[in-house]
Amino acid sequence: MSAPQIFSFEPIGVFHCGEKYRYDAPRQGVFANGNIGVIELEKGKNYEQALADLSGVERLWVIFVFHNNSAWKAKTSPPVSPDRKIGLFATRSPYRPNPIGLSCVELVKIEGLKIYIRNFDLLDGSPILDIKPYISQADSFPESRVAWLQEAKKQEFTLEYSSEFLEKVAFIRDNSSLDPMRFCEVQLTINPLDGKRKRLIHCGANSYIIAFRTWRIDFCLDAKNSIIRVENIKSSYSPTELIDIENDKYGDKQLHVNFIDKFS
Repeated sequence: MSAPQIFSFEPIGVFHCGEKYRYDAPRQGVFANGNIGVIELEKGKNYEQALADLSGVERLWVIFVFHNNSAWKAKTSPPVSPDRKIGLFATRSPYRPNPIGLSCVELVKIEGLKIYIRNFDLLDGSPILDIKPYISQADSFPESRVAWLQEAKKQEFTLEYSSEFLEKVAFIRDNSSLDPMRFCEVQLTINPLDGKRKRLIHCGANSYIIAFRTWRIDFCLDAKNSIIRVENIKSSYSPTELIDIENDKYGDKQLHVNFIDKFS
């Protein structure tokens, strides 16, 4: 074999969204439940002309960098099959020899050098390497088989939500970029009691609490019927912590104060 070649790439832009942490990202964009973000292309690169005709494309392939990762793994335990090690190249794991990601997203609109997209699995700050159109005749093979994934899907849970939880989630969505329901779908549909990947508290019997940033979500598990009932969401701040509103590491204490005032 000849000596390996080394390639370097310059990002064409950067991605901005409200999903900043790994646990915010859905397993795939198709499970994202309508999240919105924007690709901001670099100025002075003639990308305005490169964007011509893109507005007529419904879906895009976005090629990006897993910028939070520094190492790769030959085998990994995907969230959908946490009890089994799968060869990296048979998975979509972000821990790759070259940290390159691929996401199929919906195009919402284009404003200058800003491309607004929906239903993605990128995180805020992801460098963008390229954008290509999704072409259904060439890119869609719905009958293609992934054996280990088909087996893992048999273990999925159905989520049900209380009216109290839905009312509180609507308030949080309307007053911030957070989406607790999408978090539940990402974290609780597959292997909800995986304490290695999730911050969990066992409250007795089949009741649990899962941490979501500075919030806590109550849920009950019905293992026999593969159902999870999401009951409530609460602030994790104590009254004393909310008095000191200027000391606001996560920039969300006023949201919590307003939430408690409304739902106390």
